[in-house]
Amino acid sequence: MRTNISKKQFDEERALYNTKNADINDCIFAGPADGESALKESRDIGVYNCKFSLRYPLWHVKGFSMENSVMDELTRAAIWYADNGVIKNSVLGGIKAVRECENISLENCRINSEEFGWKSKGIFLKDCEIDSEYLFLDSSNVRLENVNMSGKYSFQYMKNLEIENSVLSTKDAFWHSKNVTVRNSVVKGEYLGWFSENLTLIDCQITGTQPLCYCKNLKLINCTMDGADFAFEYTEVDADVKGHIISVKNPKSGKILADSVGEVIRENPVMECTGEVLIRDQTNQKGA
Repeated sequence: MRTNISKKQFDEERALYNTKNADINDCIFAGPADGESALKESRDIGVYNCKFSLRYPLWHVKGFSMENSVMDELTRAAIWYADNGVIKNSVLGGIKAVRECENISLENCRINSEEFGWKSKGIFLKDCEIDSEYLFLDSSNVRLENVNMSGKYSFQYMKNLEIENSVLSTKDAFWHSKNVTVRNSVVKGEYLGWFSENLTLIDCQITGTQPLCYCKNLKLINCTMDGADFAFEYTEVDADVKGHIISVKNPKSGKILADSVGEVIRENPVMECTGEVLIRDQTNQKGA
């Protein structure tokens, strides 16, 4: 039988520790006792229309859903070591909101959390807004769909990441990442994708200085590049760019096809660089 816990306030340490098979409705987790780990080690729980203002509420939780709930900025490190969770129509406002979790989906959520999603597996975000300075460090098997994100050092050391129909306002995104595909998205950032492997961007608008250097097996398909100077340095690349590129520098191998390129720089390489730069409709023209 399933337990129903409704319209109560909890502030003591481990208030509902090891709760099982329960629905928690219209409850507040806050108060002078300032206790931690309210729902730690719980199993098969539903959290609905609740407010959290205490640290570490959902650690080691197995099987949970949370809807129409708010975790404020005091809810530090809210969800760690948890798995098989569904979060909908909620606000996550504390630093380090998700870490070392597995199989967590978030839909129609607003997230403001530095260091969100670190070292996790199987994370899915849909129709979300997220602000996170360091997003998804060293995570794998992550998917973003219709996500509007802002941050600085995003998706570093990630493996198996898919992004579509999203807007990414970031800085050093995708550094040292492997097996990343971005489709039909806006990607704004400085030094985008350095040291990545198997990064593919399809139908994307790319903005920012010195993008896509030191990459292995980089692919751009039907993309635009705004503000892209010194692009593709020491990169293994196959790129089809619509429009103009300000400058390309020392591509390691492969080819870059664009409508126009302001400057092709081949100087002082530290390795052999044989990459071709081709201008569309001038099939015999190559950058010097």
